Amino acid sequence: MSGYVLYGAEVSYFSGKARAYLRWRGADFEERIATREVYRDVILPKVGWPVIPVMEMPGGDVVQDTADIIDAVEAATPDGPRAMPDGPVQRVVSRLMELYADEWLVLPAMHYRWNYNEDWAYGEFGRISAPDAPPPEQYAIGRKNGERFKGAVAMLGVSEENIPGVESAYEAFLKDMTEHLRHHAFLLGERPSLGDFALNGPLYAHLLRDPESGRIMERLAPKVADYVRRVQAGEQGNGEVLADDGVPKTLEPILSRQMSEQMPMLVKTAALFGEWAKSVKAGADVPRGFGMVEFMTGGFDGDCAARSFPLWRLQAVTDEIDAMDDSAKMRLAALMDRVGGAPLMEFRLPARLARKDFRLRLA
Repeated sequence: MSGYVLYGAEVSYFSGKARAYLRWRGADFEERIATREVYRDVILPKVGWPVIPVMEMPGGDVVQDTADIIDAVEAATPDGPRAMPDGPVQRVVSRLMELYADEWLVLPAMHYRWNYNEDWAYGEFGRISAPDAPPPEQYAIGRKNGERFKGAVAMLGVSEENIPGVESAYEAFLKDMTEHLRHHAFLLGERPSLGDFALNGPLYAHLLRDPESGRIMERLAPKVADYVRRVQAGEQGNGEVLADDGVPKTLEPILSRQMSEQMPMLVKTAALFGEWAKSVKAGADVPRGFGMVEFMTGGFDGDCAARSFPLWRLQAVTDEIDAMDDSAKMRLAALMDRVGGAPLMEFRLPARLARKDFRLRLA
């Protein structure tokens, strides 16, 4: 095998992120649909649980998380372009946008898929799992597989009571992103970077590609729909990120929403994680969640699972802050003050996380 093999699917949130990055990077890769046979013969034996995307390296090693996929490709081919910018403030913003895309836009992504596109999604799941089966059998298989994902909608925090808030926050994001794209082709300037690939997960795989939510994006935010297609296609861009470690002012409304909505939920989750960590030893497997926490989105309250994986993404943000020199910290602090994120400068998880054998562990 001379290149990479990406096991994924067009319908998959994180396959969209990985695929966009690999195309932009010009990586030699082949994508193979994650059929029942692929799960049985490749993913379950090598990863241990059913998840996509999974990437097989030329030497046969398997990489599972999208951040790890990006790191693995760039370590293997260090002369190519880098997903992360060099500027320390831009690096923090890139990690924040990854955190927002991976772990907060999942609310509208899952809401619109399962409350607007349910039957279509069952058909897609069936076609992926059993591409040679007749349509009725595909639908039955897709329904069986898809109901597991539909069941996660409530745990993520979407309920009949707060659907107006989920939709309001998403539409506000589309409006803010549209304004940003009037001035810049990508998040940090004129070429894609990590945050663009991360946004492409929910925005492409769920919110543009699913038919009803796709029509909503095309109607409310055609510039965003165009941007999503460009990133998914691997567009290189016509320039660089902003000079002098600059962050576009037009990103500040999005960052403000992240600080007011996502960050309080993460702080509550971190507190529950800290309580759990007091009673276990280093190296222990971290549970997927620690109960439920309250949150707010679009002016509506809800309850969601206090999931552990977003803390891993948050730790990547604070690690970037810890790596900064004093001058960069002052510039970041000024940005955080403007967006309501000043507490992030001092916030750290109560215990460190690590990943081993495709699972979160207590470091």
